[in-house]
Amino acid sequence: MPVTMAAETDMIVIGVDLGGTTTTAGLIDSGLNVLESIERRTDTSSQQALLANLEDMVHTLTAASDDPVAAAGFGIPSMIDQSHGRAVMSVNVPLADFDFVQYMRRRLDMPVFIDNDANVAALAEARAGAARGARHMVMVTLGTGVGGGIIIDGRVYRGATGSAAELGHMVIDANGPKCPGACPNYGCFEAMASGPALSRYAREAAAANPASPLGQAAAAGETLDGALLQRLADGGDQVSRDVFDRLGFYLGVGMTSLVNIFNPEYFVVGGGVMRAGGLVLEPAMEVLRTRGLKPNRDIVEVRAARFGPEAGLLGAACLALENME
Repeated sequence: MPVTMAAETDMIVIGVDLGGTTTTAGLIDSGLNVLESIERRTDTSSQQALLANLEDMVHTLTAASDDPVAAAGFGIPSMIDQSHGRAVMSVNVPLADFDFVQYMRRRLDMPVFIDNDANVAALAEARAGAARGARHMVMVTLGTGVGGGIIIDGRVYRGATGSAAELGHMVIDANGPKCPGACPNYGCFEAMASGPALSRYAREAAAANPASPLGQAAAAGETLDGALLQRLADGGDQVSRDVFDRLGFYLGVGMTSLVNIFNPEYFVVGGGVMRAGGLVLEPAMEVLRTRGLKPNRDIVEVRAARFGPEAGLLGAACLALENME
């Protein structure tokens, strides 16, 4: 997707978005135009296989560039120790306690920068997306998990070591279900407002309402995911709308806490769950309007993310560009 971003210099960088399933890398200029990109299935068989694939993707793009490549930026689904360039812990990829920056600098012979994948997605939205020009912004991404990024005074907020803004692990319901994965907590944002949470609510609603279109779909063996729920809701099934209302309520609870704490100009919501649009955002906005503190709730603009799957790629490029400039 061509975008424009003000830049003082003309520079070519490589942005890499490492996902648990797919990895995308792109050759990107200072205006955030993607000149060339490649996508591969993420090799999670071992840490070495993962790193070898990343290295090969960067070398392939470097060879394809007519101009020198200044740096590479990586958005990775890990907790990051920024002061040492380390991937501390990862859930969906085999990276843990690893000197990622040092290793890649040696292998690629160029400056390398890393950040959490949700942080770089927030950076892309703040620089060229739904919150372009924002000095203060919060972003959450609702997908298999819940990610987050925070922009304070124009800069990504990373905390003391670089592992801040794990917004998916803010507690929404202290008595809620166990959070997925390695998180030891209960009732986290991720447990209450993610794609798997939506499917859980759908199963519960189908069991309680077997005569509804959703109940009939469950009985027929259909997958109770966001796409099915949206189709049924658009067709008039109130039970499916209620499922979105439930997830939107919890999104609104989390949104309200973050708006009260950070007083952002923009609150951006992205991720696969947001394909449902207003079915999720409208109930979330109602919670914010009734529970948020003034003036925070009145000045914040809640927007759907501009960038979809390419947010991580563009954000990783932003990371490299801003560090080089």
